[in-house]
Amino acid sequence: MRLLRLLIVTAYAVFAPAIPGAGPAQAEAGPPQAVPALRQWTAGTGTYTFTDATRIVVDPASTAQLADEAATFAQDLGALAGRGVAVVTGSPAAGDIRLTLGDSTLPAEGYRMTVAGILTLQAGTDAGAFNGTRTVLQLLRQSASVPAGTAVDWPTKAERGLMVDQGRKFFTVDWLRQHIKELAYLKLNYFHFHLSDTYGFRLESSTHPEIVSTDHYSKQDIADLVELGRKYHVTIVPEMDTPGHMNAVLAAHPELKLKSSSGAVSNDFIDLSLPGSYTLIKDLVSEYLPLFPAPYWHIGADEYVTDYSKYPQLLSYARAHYGADATAKDTYYGFVNWADDLVRAGGKTTRMWNDGIKSGDGMLRPHSGILVEYWYTYGLTPQQLADAGHVVANESWTPTYYVLGGPKPDTKWMYETWTPDRFEGGNTLSDPAKNPGSVIHVWCDTPTAETEGQIAAGIMYPLRALAQQTWGSPKPAATYAAFTPIVASIGHNPAWPGLAQPGNLALGRPTTASSTEKANFPAARSSSPTPPATSPFFGSMNFH
Repeated sequence: MRLLRLLIVTAYAVFAPAIPGAGPAQAEAGPPQAVPALRQWTAGTGTYTFTDATRIVVDPASTAQLADEAATFAQDLGALAGRGVAVVTGSPAAGDIRLTLGDSTLPAEGYRMTVAGILTLQAGTDAGAFNGTRTVLQLLRQSASVPAGTAVDWPTKAERGLMVDQGRKFFTVDWLRQHIKELAYLKLNYFHFHLSDTYGFRLESSTHPEIVSTDHYSKQDIADLVELGRKYHVTIVPEMDTPGHMNAVLAAHPELKLKSSSGAVSNDFIDLSLPGSYTLIKDLVSEYLPLFPAPYWHIGADEYVTDYSKYPQLLSYARAHYGADATAKDTYYGFVNWADDLVRAGGKTTRMWNDGIKSGDGMLRPHSGILVEYWYTYGLTPQQLADAGHVVANESWTPTYYVLGGPKPDTKWMYETWTPDRFEGGNTLSDPAKNPGSVIHVWCDTPTAETEGQIAAGIMYPLRALAQQTWGSPKPAATYAAFTPIVASIGHNPAWPGLAQPGNLALGRPTTASSTEKANFPAARSSSPTPPATSPFFGSMNFH
């Protein structure tokens, strides 16, 4: 973690139209409301209405490509409606939702939504069709009826998502599963797992079991999360932080701790002059690369040594390997490039934080193929990094950092002023295409400062503001104050904990009861998957 960072099984949720007055209806004027907002909308005449007979109908020509998306959509729509939703192939009837491909004019994640007596989603790819299903879930979450018209929608940025610091605070598998679904609900597609840091190493290891923390993920846990991510079009990118922030690893390997010339021992820096350091890291990277099918591997490479003069062994190593004119910092740059070679040999692209890349402090430069994540104004500017050949992701402290026990995002500023092309310090790129996007970062400097539930609540609005800004469509409201009611009306993904009725086995079927809690809550109502009164997403529902 940066030194600077110190300063939820599908549940049955309410389907609003089944309950009179359960949620705000679609606006009479303007496009249907979604987060992120629709990029283009052309109004039509009439409405589409979801009914008890609604099916998901897949174009026979697209069945092979869209079978997974249709099944996931049916599961989520079933959770929303409180009933099973059939998936069929063939010709749709009034009230059905049709999925099809074949529109090559759309960007990779784009889709076209045509709303009439039948609601049709057309895309060029399965990812685009999936994004369309998320919009439909949001619209039906608000009302059974959607105004007629045509939407064409696609994102500006390719990477949109969330990072969690599991190295300092262990996040349960259930929390991670719920947030994969939550990200997808918002058309966010990127989940960065920061799996090692000061207080923990969170991955089961067969090569080095001695470094694994008590609270950790089994390889089966990771495989299950990766599969859920595939199902929901959310890419999980791992980070094993090296060569700094290695406290948990070095606690089991004190012989690899970096020692200064005065004898001071670092608990978080590994000694890059020792062959054993490279052996250990290579063992771990080689073990884990096949576990994550994502195209990226994050090596960390942040906040290593600042005063290299204290470590003469790093200077000796650099000169022995890179020539007489090498500096001690070249040992760090050499490590970055060695790690990149390892990652590239595994068929992936390396990612790293920006703060260690400076000017004039060594003979070596990080390989240009490394994607640099720019988080603070240390070292080279984003433009200088881009000029050196790097893709530069905007992971700026302001406004994307959510720090337990520390600063939180200014969500109002994020929504009203910031864009994903404004880097920390106001820096920009001459070619915005070299910036793939941004994520919300949950850093757990003080792990016990917040519970998982508090974190989920705390990042709810920042995630939605980030979704809007990285999607890049016209904002649904000019001000953040006007945006928040839209967020509330759209709510959480259909499987979000607390939206379902615990123990509601009736699932809409008639029931009887030997007694009632109160006169306005008879047995007949207990079979309806109604929300708790504390939910902000169901208008003026009076339920206790």
